[in-house]
Amino acid sequence: MAKLWKVLGLVLAQGAARPPGPLVLEPVPGARNVMALNVPPLPRALQERVRQYAEVRAATLRDVSEDGKRVLIGTRFGNSEQLHRVSQPLGMREQLTFLEQSAAKAAFLPGDPFTLFFLQDATGGDFYQLQRLDLRTGRTELLTDGKSRHETFVLSREGRWIAYSGTARNGKDTDVYLAEVADAHVARRLTELQGTWLPLEFSPDGSQLLVKEVRGEDDADLVLVDIATGARRLLTPEARTHGKAAVRQALFSADGKAVYVLTDRGRDFTGLFRVDVTRAAAGLEAVVPDASHDVESAAVARDGTLVFSTNEGGASRAYLLRGKSLEPLPLPLGVLSGLRFARDRSDAVFLALESPTSPSDVWELSLKSKKLTRWTKSEVGGLDAGTFVTPELVHYKAGDGLSLSAFFYRPREVPKGTRVPVVVFWHDGPLSQERPAFRPDFQLLLEQGLAVLAPNVRGSDGSGKAYATADDGVKREQVLQDIAATLEWMVHQPDLDASRAAAWGTGYGGYLALASAVFYPSSFRAAVDVEGIAQLSTFVESAPPYRREALRSEYGDERLPEVRAMHERISPLDNTGRIQAALLVVAGKKDTRVPHAQAEQLVRSRGTEGWYLLALDEGRGFWKKEDRDLVTGTLLLFLEEKLLASPHAAGH
Repeated sequence: MAKLWKVLGLVLAQGAARPPGPLVLEPVPGARNVMALNVPPLPRALQERVRQYAEVRAATLRDVSEDGKRVLIGTRFGNSEQLHRVSQPLGMREQLTFLEQSAAKAAFLPGDPFTLFFLQDATGGDFYQLQRLDLRTGRTELLTDGKSRHETFVLSREGRWIAYSGTARNGKDTDVYLAEVADAHVARRLTELQGTWLPLEFSPDGSQLLVKEVRGEDDADLVLVDIATGARRLLTPEARTHGKAAVRQALFSADGKAVYVLTDRGRDFTGLFRVDVTRAAAGLEAVVPDASHDVESAAVARDGTLVFSTNEGGASRAYLLRGKSLEPLPLPLGVLSGLRFARDRSDAVFLALESPTSPSDVWELSLKSKKLTRWTKSEVGGLDAGTFVTPELVHYKAGDGLSLSAFFYRPREVPKGTRVPVVVFWHDGPLSQERPAFRPDFQLLLEQGLAVLAPNVRGSDGSGKAYATADDGVKREQVLQDIAATLEWMVHQPDLDASRAAAWGTGYGGYLALASAVFYPSSFRAAVDVEGIAQLSTFVESAPPYRREALRSEYGDERLPEVRAMHERISPLDNTGRIQAALLVVAGKKDTRVPHAQAEQLVRSRGTEGWYLLALDEGRGFWKKEDRDLVTGTLLLFLEEKLLASPHAAGH
């Protein structure tokens, strides 16, 4: 550990940035809204292969009709994800929305399967608006103001009420709005408080609403709000005296007399709890024993049957709870999402499931026969799914003894004794988790002979509260030793050539990719920063008002001298003079989470060296397929050039 800090001291002492140079970007040929610096044209053969991988589709479960005879999914057939309806297992996907930007969260209106509500970010700037779609006429109606941000919505079970979140009051605080569906344009604020308040679920009779008060990704309380009076009752009272705790999900029991809560209140991992809302003094009662993994989602049927899933080593496991009887449910290895019952059925649960070798699809699981019925079969671009690689979960220790993990993807058919280059992918977050999900970009890199290592460093989700908070505030600096530990693990692998390594990440992962190049300059030949954080203090203080306090909870309050000093020590932008790796920087001009100014300052500080892509019409996440294809192709060409013999360089 002492050696590590000595090395970092030398790095920081030599970290002066180069003088900024002019930044002249040119349009990318064939791309309508992307500008570039130093990026060569993509060879035709590379474009064609990337396009094939990019045609891999996935199906996201959005909702299930009340009778369970139709599912509402999100999938892409054009340039962005749109809503589709499927009316039988493996039936035709009937497209319902035809929008330029992707449609996000969506739901059928209870009692009226021909009316949908959904969220859409029409500008690309993370300002979602609530829309209503009449399937009889095909007309879409904007229900919110078109300016403020609306993060989520929920409908009451009988279809009378809609509640949604919004920042219209002052642009900083997120309130809960309530409206009658029949006159959804007229809404009143159900909460008008400081901070972020999000609606979760209505009670079965529609008289109460579960609301989450969010102070940070890992810090929230659950409140029960009376619709008529606005009276609030705190269901997680011990949070005020027991420190941070997350609320992942909350839902009513079938009879409305209790609430199920997924929280890590009082324990290291997220558990499933029950609160009796008929008793004023009722507290959290554990439904399942404490365990060494998180409960990640749950669903309740009309007869009280409860199904929940757990995150065990990154993979999902599902369980059926009837009364006090707990039964595991058969699921293949993968990651589960969208767990829900049809309102009028208790015999089956619907879910979306993906694996490292199969994109997300929607399934129906019978709770009687335990049989899985497939509702969607997503295409994989004509590729041979049998060649896709399943990763190995590996473990190693940081310098302070903290146990780390990573998913390791080995290329297929590597001659014995051959050492292959490795790309280290740092996930976004920080409070996120690398899991065995389907990653076509990983599979494309593997096809080219590059290994991929995807770590879950301190601060990641899925390993308990202590692990998730191990990088909070001034402890952020400790994550640098996790990079060192990852390098140490790579050096000792007989099939890896650690001298040919690249770091790659998005958002916070982009920060880690840049930190890898700054603090371990001789260990990385290349670094890829996609929408990454280059300077921590300016990232926090320039964040939108509705996000700033949550970021301070995670990264530390930049207004405090000790925090700002730490930020300066570990921020790549303050130490760019030490970077030896070739850089590829990618940003979206409309990104409100990590403003593109961070990327431009980084590129300028390097004297305009390296490759830079700026998408003028993209916000966070690059929703347009054509832009994602360009980024993926540029990433592959860049890594081939820096780590391989550039097999596509001569192609046309």
